[in-house]
Amino acid sequence: MTRPVFRIEWLPGTDVLDGRCHCGERHTSEDPVAMWEWMLAHPDHPQTPPEPKDRTP
Repeated sequence: MTRPVFRIEWLPGTDVLDGRCHCGERHTSEDPVAMWEWMLAHPDHPQTPPEPKDRTP
């Protein structure tokens, strides 16, 4: 029996975690708890909210 593999990698030089579920979905977060909640929500991964656009003139 094969077990699902979840991967979380830290992006060096940042506080960002890059997660990849065994189903192929990807997610980034600075919060490790939020990352695991996203992973364990498989197959109903919450949608990643779009990054806010910088509206500074």
